[in-house]
Amino acid sequence: MSTQNIETVGSKAASALVVLAVAAVLAGVLGFSFLTDQPMLNRVGILIGGLLLGLGIAWFSPPGKQFLGFARESYDETRRVVWPSRKETVNMTGIVFALVVAMALFLFVVDKLLEWGLYDLLLGWK
Repeated sequence: MSTQNIETVGSKAASALVVLAVAAVLAGVLGFSFLTDQPMLNRVGILIGGLLLGLGIAWFSPPGKQFLGFARESYDETRRVVWPSRKETVNMTGIVFALVVAMALFLFVVDKLLEWGLYDLLLGWK
């Protein structure tokens, strides 16, 4: 059995900042959704303002800094990945499609054999 490290927010101040950031984003989304009588420019401004405020608050919280570090490391890791060429991708896709068709045919044959064995031979239905 493996153990996993579960990181939680350490201090009450950090918890409060995370809650405040989520509340700001939620307020922006709800403001955009419920203020339908306002002009679209105002609604989009409220949405973008809520998102930016939430991101700004999260930026300065310890969990936000950890998340940004994780995101930066993830981006760096994707840059180090050796991606397949177009030819390799097309070849592998063709192999996958061929295997899917072969498996479908195999399952069709097995289904028909079971149907024939159960209904015609065992039960005698015709």
